[in-house]
Amino acid sequence: MRSVSFLLLVIASGLLRSQSFIERYSAYGEIFVPKFSSSPFPHPDRANGRLYNSQTYSAQEHYSDSSVAIFIPKGFQPKKSIDMVIYFHGWNNNIDSACAQFALIEQFCESKKNAVFIFPEGPKDSPDSFGGRVEETDGLKNLVADVLRYLKMSKKISSGTVGNIILAGHSGAFRVISFALMRGGLTQNISDVILFDALYGQTEKYSHWIENYNGRFVNIYTDSGGTKNESENLMADLTGWGISFCSKEENELTVDDLKKNRLIFIHTELTHNEVIASKRQFRDYLLTSRLQSIK
Repeated sequence: MRSVSFLLLVIASGLLRSQSFIERYSAYGEIFVPKFSSSPFPHPDRANGRLYNSQTYSAQEHYSDSSVAIFIPKGFQPKKSIDMVIYFHGWNNNIDSACAQFALIEQFCESKKNAVFIFPEGPKDSPDSFGGRVEETDGLKNLVADVLRYLKMSKKISSGTVGNIILAGHSGAFRVISFALMRGGLTQNISDVILFDALYGQTEKYSHWIENYNGRFVNIYTDSGGTKNESENLMADLTGWGISFCSKEENELTVDDLKKNRLIFIHTELTHNEVIASKRQFRDYLLTSRLQSIK
């Protein structure tokens, strides 16, 4: 049944991608795709592209898109401070394909959070975890400032004050999220970190955030995705440091587990790509966050 459901999801994503990106989500709210100088790319470290496994990924094709998707759900009510969910895609993906494959905007809307969804383009259709400018000092702060400035100029919000921020990502997104936590300039605003089979490394940065800040950490990991050892090692460290956490099998996880625990490790038998949308996981993790709901 699970494999059939996922197959239907893949077929649906293929049909969705036949529509234009903005047209596809117009029924859910307003979507904009501006280009910012604070976007991850272009970046000097990828000015000549990247060689990986004897294949060259050119700068023009894979590291030149400075697009940032900004989505405002229907019913959104601008407040004095603006809450945001910022998502980063993994390897061999892009904004359009990730939204379609994983129903990101649909799940975001289903969570009914009074927030803006932000999705900067990463290494486009490339096997690369590099986060470009977002890895730099104040990189996240600069990106968020450009988003809020754009929304104010578009008269979608009146205040440019940063509220709570959720950082979420799949697979190779672990790297850019870790750097955003350490030196992005808005660490005090980050209320949640959500890793979808993504804890491959940079674990010391996540550990530092866990020890020094009070945000919620949700980590779902698989047996075959390459994140199991790192997840188990982090749990062993937390145990040694006397830091409590919740560790559950995905099929035993409850809404209360997500609401009542700050550090949550979820082991699943799902595949690497099923961990985001096959059971509406992204929606549920957002739903149980501290972000205010649309009224």
